[in-house]
This record gives sequence, structure tokens and C-alpha cells, in this order.
Amino acid sequence: MRRSAALASVAMLTTLGLAACGGGGGGTSASGSGTGSAAGAAGGTVHVLLTADYSHLDPVRGWDGGVNNFYRLIYRGLTTFGAGKGAEGTKIVPDLATSTGTPSDDNKTWTFTLKDDILFEDGTPITSEAMKFGVERAWDPEAGIGSPYAKLLIDAPKDYKGPYVSGDLDTIETPDAKTIVFHLKKPFADFASALAQPNFVPFPKGTGAAAAFDTKPIASGPYKVESYQRGTKLKLVRNPHWKASSDTVRAAKPDSFEFTFGLDGATIDERMLAGQGADKNAIAGAIQPATVARIQAPQYKDRTLSTYMGCTTYMSLNTTKKPLDDVRVRQAVNYAVDKDSVVAGDGGAVLATKATAIQPPTIVGRADYEAYPFDQAKAKQLFAEAGLSGGFDLTLDVRPVARQQGMAVAIQESLKPLGVNVKINNIDTSTFYEVIGTPARQHDAALTGWCPDWSSGATFLPPLFDGRNIFEKGNSNLAQINDKAINERIDEIAAMTDVDAANAAYGELDKQIMEKAPIVPLLYEKNVTVVGENIAGAYLNDSYSGGIDLVSVGLKDASK
Repeated sequence: MRRSAALASVAMLTTLGLAACGGGGGGTSASGSGTGSAAGAAGGTVHVLLTADYSHLDPVRGWDGGVNNFYRLIYRGLTTFGAGKGAEGTKIVPDLATSTGTPSDDNKTWTFTLKDDILFEDGTPITSEAMKFGVERAWDPEAGIGSPYAKLLIDAPKDYKGPYVSGDLDTIETPDAKTIVFHLKKPFADFASALAQPNFVPFPKGTGAAAAFDTKPIASGPYKVESYQRGTKLKLVRNPHWKASSDTVRAAKPDSFEFTFGLDGATIDERMLAGQGADKNAIAGAIQPATVARIQAPQYKDRTLSTYMGCTTYMSLNTTKKPLDDVRVRQAVNYAVDKDSVVAGDGGAVLATKATAIQPPTIVGRADYEAYPFDQAKAKQLFAEAGLSGGFDLTLDVRPVARQQGMAVAIQESLKPLGVNVKINNIDTSTFYEVIGTPARQHDAALTGWCPDWSSGATFLPPLFDGRNIFEKGNSNLAQINDKAINERIDEIAAMTDVDAANAAYGELDKQIMEKAPIVPLLYEKNVTVVGENIAGAYLNDSYSGGIDLVSVGLKDASK
């Protein structure tokens, strides 16, 4: 998800989502951007062709790989990910702040100083008060359904409900217009990385109520929304008050971006391969499985990008639903699913490899193991022990997207011989993660995924399996597992000061969690996409989306 954590919707420039961690391959680049630099001229319009709209324009509501990538065009935070291929894109760098923060009180208090000459789109200065207000919005019971890190890390009263309901949060201090101080619940040495998440952005105090930012955001980045037709079109133009001198990350070469939503995936592929007219200046999402063979032709080599996405696609199993509340049943489902057939359903080995552990191979410290190799005889035995020899019905929530449908059918066929009747329940892509992230609306299982928020095992397992963080909305623990031993181990690892030791411990925790079988790890996806021949500065990002980094892309010739 990263619906984030969710895994992302197809509105992303990838089929998965949020973020690939450090250690990934970095992918390949096209159009003269081998170093990840923003090649090309200033000016022109970049066109983005997508199958579905973004989940939310409001950064406290949206949180998936595609929209996180988009947010960087219109919003800025205290810190952000660097721009560049591979390791450059995984670094946490200052953005609105002059540094990545000054810790005190054993990493429990963090102080940041804002840069000079930073302005909203109307010319209003971005102050510490605006930064504080933007962060406080994460606690709003209606809006705050995105990234959970503000609520997880920053100290706040249990009954705090954001600035619109509860007013100011005293644990975020603003001693002057350029200084902001955060008081955390407990020491957290990597707070600068958490601040790179999309809901740590400023807004003028008192703005944004009643979902106002979902239609008309207030930009702090190089672009602002000129027009927006939900589900159809979105146009960004330059923010005249953004100053390149204050921003070392965003190249902002194009004059505008035009997003077209609601296109059929096959149609997008045909347009990108043909490359006619404005499509020479276009980028898009991952190609359809049927297009894989065609892009092997020599004429597409220089326009093709490919990389592992650093994410895990999985099927969550709702542990509050019978018979999935029985660990033997969940273990049986893990043994029963033929992951090779799921990979085939996703489009084959060019687009994915079989998953064994929860964490993908790109996670530092990841344990390489396979708890549940395909074994339907073992699954049948466990079903019998649980008194389910006759099988049962299971409703699987899925997005109506070709690759997701292919995987869902493969799961359905795997479980059918064991008497498990899988009903595929399609949910609109733009609302999928909001629905499955609301426990009251969840069914038995969901086909989703997770990408780390930054290069640490801490951003993979705790958000998905800490039972103390099951929320009524914006829930990432889709299995709704609340296991005391897992919770305690999460706390023990979080208290470690040696990052390498902590990451290794998360690798072992991966095994401990899978003993409870709250999910079925399915596959590690790859992103393969084709760009227009006039596109420059395009590379696949490894830090937060796995897609084309929008802040670096531009045109070779802006006059075309």
C-alpha cells in the first residue's frame, strides 16, 4: 500500500506503491539520465497517462506510491528523499529545513530551523506555525487516514483530534517563526526519515477543512493545481513563488504537467509504443503483461525502464473473521496457494518473482527463508485438523485491474481443490485502500501490498503487524493481528541503537510473524514502463514509489 502502506493504486506510476528501500538495483534510466540528473531543457508540458485517478490530493488523506510521488511536485516538507538514481534517491535530505534536524534528550526531542524565502503559492511565508498546523492535521479523525508516523511518533494526548477539533498540540512547539520543536513519545533516531512522509507538509493555519485540499490544494512546491476534474484531468502549472534557490531536490524543468486519468491500460501501451504527437512528451505506468513481448523490439530499448520495486504483494488474512481466526486455517491457506501460478497471473517472470518472506530482498537485514512451500497435501491436513474438511467461503477484496485480477483468479484456482470457494470482490481503484483500511468494511482477505517508507526494516513490519495500531480508518494492519509476543518484540527492536542489529532482528521477526500466518506473501513485483522519445531525466525511483521520479523528469526539446 504502502496502502500504503498501502500498496499503491494503478494511478501510481507503478502497479505497487510507496517506496522501494535502499539497496535496490536502482533500475535503468532513459533519455540521457544515466546519473539520474534532470537532463533536458526548461519549458514545455509533460503528459502523464494513467488508468485511475490519484487517491487524494490532500496529503493527510493519501498515502500510496503513486500519489506520494505526485505530492513532491506540489508540496514540500522539512525533509524529503533526494533526487537521483539508486542510492541518491534513498537519501534523506533537508527540504524546507536547513538540516535534517538537531536531536536532544536522547533523540526524544527534535529541533528544525526553516530556510529563508520559502512561500506558499499565494506568496504567504511558510512559517513554523504553518508547519505545525500541517502536521497536526494528521490527527483529524476524518482527514488523517494517510501515513501513521505522526501519530505513532509524536507525543499527543490520547483524545487529541487534530487542529479543527482540539486546537493546538502543545508537544509541537514554535518558539519563533523559523523554529519548530517536536517532542516524541520515545527516542527515535531516524525521525528525519519519518518527516519525509507526505503528511508532514505545511498549510496556512485554519485552512483545509471539509476535504478542501482534495480539490484545491495550497502548494508549497514548484507547481500548483490550475484545474482538476476528478477521474478525468489534472493540470499543474508553475508556482510563481517557489524559488529554486531554496530547493536542491526538484529540478522543475517543465512549465506544466497534464495528467489524464481513466484510460484503459492497453490503450496507454498502444499510445506509448506509437509515440505520436503529444505522446512523445508522455510518461505512463507499468505496461500490461500482453505488451511485454513487444517491447523487446530494438526500437524501444532506449525508451524502456525496468527495476524491482522493492515491495511485497501479499494477501492479507483477516484474523477476526471465522475460520481465519484459527492459525491452522491461515497456515493451510499459505501452503495451498501456488505462488508460481500467481506470478503467471501477474504477467510472468519479466514482471515479478515469487515471494517467500514478508520483506522483499531489497530490505537490509532481511532473512532469506520460505515458511510455507507449496504443499496442498499439508494444507488439506491442516484444514482437517481445524474441522474444515468440507471447505469454506472466502471473500477476497481486489482492484479491477488486469494484473490484480490475474493474481486473484490464480488464488481462486489454487484454493478450489481444497473446497475453499473464493469470491472475488472488486473495489474501485481510487477508493480501494480507503475501504480495506476501514476494519468495519473489510472482508475475509485483500490482495494488496506494502513498500517500505524508507531504507529500514522498521517501516515494513511494525506498520503491518503491531496490534496496538489498529485504527478505525486508515488502518494498515489489515490482518488485525494483535499478538503480545510480536508487539513486545517490536518494542525491543525499536529500542536498539545499532541500526544493523535492529535490521537483522527485523529479519528474524519476519519469521516469528509468519508462524502466525497473518498474510500470504505472494510476489515481488517489477516495474517495466516505456517513455516518450522526447522525455528527459526519467529514471525509476527506489525510495518511495518505484515509479518515474516526477521531480526530475522533463523534455529534451521543450519546443516540440
